[in-house]
Amino acid sequence: MSARAETHEFGSIALPAANWEPARPVLELLRMRHSSREFGPREIDQRALATLLWAAFGVNRDDRGGRTAPSAHDWREIEIYAVLARGAYRYDAPASVLHLVATGDLRAMTGVQNFVGSAPLDLVYVADFAKMIDATPEQRTFYAAADAAVVAQNVYLFCACTGMATVVRGLVDRRRLAPALGLDPKQRIVLAQTVGYPP
Repeated sequence: MSARAETHEFGSIALPAANWEPARPVLELLRMRHSSREFGPREIDQRALATLLWAAFGVNRDDRGGRTAPSAHDWREIEIYAVLARGAYRYDAPASVLHLVATGDLRAMTGVQNFVGSAPLDLVYVADFAKMIDATPEQRTFYAAADAAVVAQNVYLFCACTGMATVVRGLVDRRRLAPALGLDPKQRIVLAQTVGYPP
């Protein structure tokens, strides 16, 4: 087929094959991106964890603290909680620090599937509705879900690049997990995402 797309009846367009060359690295990652629900016991070292969290929602512009994922109205309402075997931590992106919020192993609380309790890392994406100024309740729910999804996709691409395994999850026992993480009523758990290495 020529570079020019062909138009068919009813106005549909048969697209030509994608041109990989200008964006080959990104397209290659998208080709490799997939969900995995099997994780080996290998731990994620601190440098890999730091890089993963930066890729998810780190600061990539010094001028105004811009992030690696977009945020509606620049609210930056999504907060990432890293749940490890030794405790749960809130990711402070500007400082590149993990702040302890709970001791003990809370991994099993981050979902209903068996693998969440034994995988090395479970990320929990929390929306701070207090940051979403002038938004209606419906807008808060919609925008927080969209923003968390972009962060999750960043994690997928990082995992595809590094050979790690991941799966994003909506099935979370929010009523049990929220108090365990010390969340207040204006903070809502949106999604969780398990990360580790293939078995």
